[in-house]
Amino acid sequence: MDFELTDEQVMLRDTVRDLLARAYDSETRLRVIDTELGWSRDVWKQLAELGVLGLPFTEADGGVGAGPVEAMVVLEEVGRRLAPEPIVDAVYVPGALVALAGTEEQRGRVLPELIGGGTLLAFAHAEPGVRWPSTEIDTTATENAGSYSLTGTKNPVPHGDAADQLVVSATLPGGGIGLFLVDPTASGVGRRAYRTVDGLRGAQIDLDNAPAELLGSAPDASGHVAAALAGAHALLCAESIGAMAEALRLTTDYLGTRKQFGVTLSKFQTLTQRAANMYVSLELARSASLYATAALADGRVDPVVTSRARLQVGRAARHVGQEAIQMHGGIGVTAEYPVGHYTARLTAIERTLGGGLDHLAVLAAQVGDYELPEL
Repeated sequence: MDFELTDEQVMLRDTVRDLLARAYDSETRLRVIDTELGWSRDVWKQLAELGVLGLPFTEADGGVGAGPVEAMVVLEEVGRRLAPEPIVDAVYVPGALVALAGTEEQRGRVLPELIGGGTLLAFAHAEPGVRWPSTEIDTTATENAGSYSLTGTKNPVPHGDAADQLVVSATLPGGGIGLFLVDPTASGVGRRAYRTVDGLRGAQIDLDNAPAELLGSAPDASGHVAAALAGAHALLCAESIGAMAEALRLTTDYLGTRKQFGVTLSKFQTLTQRAANMYVSLELARSASLYATAALADGRVDPVVTSRARLQVGRAARHVGQEAIQMHGGIGVTAEYPVGHYTARLTAIERTLGGGLDHLAVLAAQVGDYELPEL
């Protein structure tokens, strides 16, 4: 397999990198995430104009028709700059659900506005007290003369605070998981916004007989949910790679300029060895991220592949983030310096859609399926 990016993918990477580099340095990002919205509408508009928001969607739905690799390239650059724009949470994941489950009319009504940057979605799926990868959904859908209403609580809903429309999962009256479009301003919908540990935004959505529109007509959309979340896992891995690469760069630059006892820190062999170990962790994680993306490009939605990648990337993220802070010393945990923010984002990603122990449990459950080698 050729792991090199094509000329078009390199051009996409460089274009997104230039855009985000112009938009964000460490001070600018701090100002932006401290606003009520927490991200820049101007940057969002530029991403839409470049076609970034439409990458994973088919041309028939108004998108670019690109594959998982292009989305991975974009998310690495997002991680590199810690750009707070909700590309995954507000477009790629909920948009994928509309594209997979929605009728032609629903896709035509929702996706062009989403791809153009005029509408924001959010996927309200996780529920309090339910750990990934459980498929248990306590939110229920009630049908009355062809119309639906939903009752339940969804939390956390990443970037649900700014969503113009929600894609909500709920248990159907006859069993199975249904997907619904919900207006967050409708009667029976409560929304409580909050900031997350990495400076981004989330919301709790409370539904009390809230009116909802069923996406498509399939009796069970659990397969669509699994496919969309597999994509989300791969994109989170890619974002982690970008964040780790930049944290390592900041650390090696610091070691080359900060002096103690009259020499730069890079002259101390132990510190350079620790930086080299950070690089090894980064490259192992990069391989795991490519593995997850390649599986999706081949049409494979495999929870084992997902958990292998997330476990390796999560362990590497913890190693790189903690070492970056340790080798910066006290400055590494100050709000004014970026290394602590990279570690906060890496920590938040590691806890999203299951933590390391959850993914390890998935892999451990498969051990009995493997044959023992014969010597």
